[in-house]
Amino acid sequence: MKHKMAIVGFGGMAGWHYDEIQTIDELEIAGIWDIKEERRNCAAEKGLRVYGSLEELLADGETDLVLIATPNDVHKPAAVAAMMAGKNVISEKPVALNAEELQEMTEVSEKTGRFLTVHQNRRWDEDFLTVKRILEKGSLGELFRVESRVHGSRGIPGDWRQEKAHGGGMILDWGVHLLDQLLQLLGDTAICSVYGVETHVTNQLVDDGFYAEIGFENGVTALVEVGTSNFVSLPRWYVMGADGTAIVEDWALHGKIVRASGVDEKDVAPVITAAGLTKTMAPRRDDSIFTEELPVVKSDVREFYYNVMAVLEGREESRIRLPEVMRVMRLMEAIHKSAETGEVVREVL
Repeated sequence: MKHKMAIVGFGGMAGWHYDEIQTIDELEIAGIWDIKEERRNCAAEKGLRVYGSLEELLADGETDLVLIATPNDVHKPAAVAAMMAGKNVISEKPVALNAEELQEMTEVSEKTGRFLTVHQNRRWDEDFLTVKRILEKGSLGELFRVESRVHGSRGIPGDWRQEKAHGGGMILDWGVHLLDQLLQLLGDTAICSVYGVETHVTNQLVDDGFYAEIGFENGVTALVEVGTSNFVSLPRWYVMGADGTAIVEDWALHGKIVRASGVDEKDVAPVITAAGLTKTMAPRRDDSIFTEELPVVKSDVREFYYNVMAVLEGREESRIRLPEVMRVMRLMEAIHKSAETGEVVREVL
């Protein structure tokens, strides 16, 4: 079965979708609409149909799917209009600016019977899937800490992402990915505390970075951090269990697992520091630890599209569920609230 998809907004992310879809036989781009003439011209140069307006795009009876790849503040009105026109919808992330907007979109989806999903593409990141595999294997012992970071040094891109009205800022831009990944790792475990701090190093209008300490009901704590003024990047992942630690340095999956071998260290040789001795921080003996390579997991992000098409054909359930998306949205709001008040948010999420 061939599915035809129209695209609203033909900027950088839509171009990425375009390239991926060229490799999928079952999915075809019917055409695009963008308010900017240069983007419409770019699409025309690729041989794509350029609709005369959003209304013309939504009136095309040959399309069963609409991808919304606009600035964040347009996601909700475009998605609602598309569903009301009988179209199924993929929205770029974040699906909306807040939980209230997402709730309205969900209600329209239920009312119209149209499928609504979100392109949470970083569920297919291989560094995330590798960490997920490590935790599934249980080789670190009882998990007690997860740290997830992305660092850059170029500030916020010089486009709408710098503007609050358009849904700019790093919590909505990158936090939505890292928090979604974190909740996928921890499953349905309830969140009991959130402490967030936003940074404004290069931009005073929106957050150009943030970090959040998140406490879970099972005792696990997590640190999620996004920085855009970091000239030396800290590890992408640092995961600690009672019996071992895993580190993933970067997206290229440099890293390792170090875990206890089970040998009891009774006689620890002290380490001599400039100001004295320490046994507590002395390194372990080689015979008491194992060092292992990361169990690298490969992925294919096109699985997202295959799943969407299978949902439309009634063969599968969606891999991106709206209640999961709502939970991430509420967590982002809790981080904003904590950053504004300077207090820990203790709402259960």
